[in-house]
Amino acid sequence: MGKKGKTARLKRKPAPRFWPIHRKELPWIVKPSSGSHSLQSCLPLTLVLRDMLGISQTRKEGKMILSEGKVLINNKVVKKDDFPVGLMDVISLPDASKYYRIMPSHKGLILSPISKEESGFTLQRVENKVTVKEGMQIALHNGAIMLIKVADPKNPVEVTFDTFDILKITYPDKQVAISLKTKEGNIAIITGGKNIGKQGKIVEIEKTEAKKRRNALVTVEDTNGVRYQTILDFVFSIGEALPLIGTIQEAPEVV
Repeated sequence: MGKKGKTARLKRKPAPRFWPIHRKELPWIVKPSSGSHSLQSCLPLTLVLRDMLGISQTRKEGKMILSEGKVLINNKVVKKDDFPVGLMDVISLPDASKYYRIMPSHKGLILSPISKEESGFTLQRVENKVTVKEGMQIALHNGAIMLIKVADPKNPVEVTFDTFDILKITYPDKQVAISLKTKEGNIAIITGGKNIGKQGKIVEIEKTEAKKRRNALVTVEDTNGVRYQTILDFVFSIGEALPLIGTIQEAPEVV
């Protein structure tokens, strides 16, 4: 009889390359649970607490910390040690007065220290829009779903968001404070490919006709005048004249 269901285990060797773990020290590593981010674009919460921040020495200690409600993800208490955290998620440790945002870098995904004020919001990208019976359903990059009720589903004038728009969502009210178009002139960060982590101004977005818009070529120019080319699917706008979030700063490594 064939195998059914997903594998609940993950060996260290085939784990994503950006995870800061020793590949040959032990055979197994915590596999992130199914949820807001895919395996190749997330970090399990246990790995963040133990291997990146050094708050716990073992997985058991990490579970004890989480069970006490001392770790918040996007202003929500999380107690699952295999919870997946990914791009733009905010990790808050109120007792230690430490706050981090998951950001892309040349290493992959890293923890970037932020202020308490900046931890009060996150940026989420619109991935898709679907018309449903109740109105318009907006799918965001972290797996969240927004339902906007409209008077006429065939003409949803109330919905002003387009695919690849960036929404600044504040907590704990979960309201959209700012919506940002992904357009030429905006400040953006590259989230995938060989230029991951590069930040600069969008100088050109290819006009697509015979291919999907996600594969449109985008040119980003940094402050030194160096230009990088990627696809629109790897471009994440973070501001217009000024970025909405601080510069990327990697948290110190645990020795």
